[in-house]
Amino acid sequence: MKLPSTVESKPSENAEMVELERPNLSKTENGQESSSGDSGTSSVPMSPAPSQQGSDKSGSGGVVLTANASVSTAVAPNSPSSPSKAKNLDASPTSQKQTVVISRRAVATPPPGPLIYTPKENEFGQNFKILPVSCQIRELQTIIRDKNTSRSDFKFYADRLIRLVIEDSLNLLPFRHHEIMTPTGSMYDGLKYERGNCGVSIVRSGESMEAGLRDCCRSIRIGKILVESDADTHEAHVVYARFPDDIQFRKVLLMYPIMSTGNTVIKSVNVLKEHLVQEENIILANLFCTPTAVRTVLSTFPNMKILTSEVHPIAPNHFGQRYFGTD
Repeated sequence: MKLPSTVESKPSENAEMVELERPNLSKTENGQESSSGDSGTSSVPMSPAPSQQGSDKSGSGGVVLTANASVSTAVAPNSPSSPSKAKNLDASPTSQKQTVVISRRAVATPPPGPLIYTPKENEFGQNFKILPVSCQIRELQTIIRDKNTSRSDFKFYADRLIRLVIEDSLNLLPFRHHEIMTPTGSMYDGLKYERGNCGVSIVRSGESMEAGLRDCCRSIRIGKILVESDADTHEAHVVYARFPDDIQFRKVLLMYPIMSTGNTVIKSVNVLKEHLVQEENIILANLFCTPTAVRTVLSTFPNMKILTSEVHPIAPNHFGQRYFGTD
């Protein structure tokens, strides 16, 4: 290979000088180049291969190198292969070190993916249940979390997710066997809800779930709890509570869509227990909650049940404002 001598070019600022030994190339009788163990001195700029600059297919990072078309020579003054005495580097018999300029390319690191928390089996105990993940549910969660979702779309898809959570929450209520007569005259052994169920919404975001509960249970009674947090101490305290008179004898479906810390739910459950509601008779219907909130609530009330659609480190706390149009 014949390397023409040109004016030496300056390496790039992020280039690294590497000393390499290159065997001498001499021509044989057939005109082919052969290695004799020595080499001339040349400064060869190296740059990323054009075909590899787009991506690193190996996935290991690394530096992809290729030689540029122009090759510059730098020969010692006393070397026989200096421009005044040598015509070509391929005929130089002297041994020199080759200085290669390596241009290092920064490998682009893809941005981190979304934080996804997948609870392990029985991580939160048997009283915690999460909706089976499906493409439909994941789409609804994505639309609700999207900041570009319009208010009308937000409310529409939030109501769909609420209905799915409410429907599954009703499976946790007690049933009894109920035998009926069909129009064909045959008997059918079915199921019927036990009497004595009611709902309690935590104002204000919990009120968004009342319509979904009434769509499934038309005549169900619904109570309310208003819990506010102090602006200075951030301590939650109960402002208002109104329940059915016989709530201590009922199964209570507590509705609260967003649970970030669990403090509001803990205050609400304490109010229910003050009204003599048994802890095991309380079922929390929830849309989004954090792992910290689940651990906090279940460590305080291990006998209550929780049903949610997603456990995620980041809860969409804008839910109430977006749903009621006060954002």
